[in-house]
Amino acid sequence: MIYDKHIFICTNQRVPGTRPSCGEQEGLALVQEFKRQLNHKKLPISVRAQKCGCLDVCEKGPMVAIYPDAVFYGGVQVKDIQEIIESHIEGQQIVSRLEVKEK
Repeated sequence: MIYDKHIFICTNQRVPGTRPSCGEQEGLALVQEFKRQLNHKKLPISVRAQKCGCLDVCEKGPMVAIYPDAVFYGGVQVKDIQEIIESHIEGQQIVSRLEVKEK
């Protein structure tokens, strides 16, 4: 496996008035902050954070998916990133308050 953990952050943008979307602006801020925080840590595993298209759980966004764990986090804000990295990436503990289990 190339990465031990792969963090996908939705940046999908839709036309106003249609189905909600995570939004490019919010999503890109999350991508930037995940990358910034991960770069400052000396993790013993390889982790990549990157933008992605729609994860199809739009109503619960902004969405973040972490693989190979197949964990989806919804309503993620920049203030949540440190907790996700420390609890999930480093501590192998899902952040239950943000976890999305169903569409």
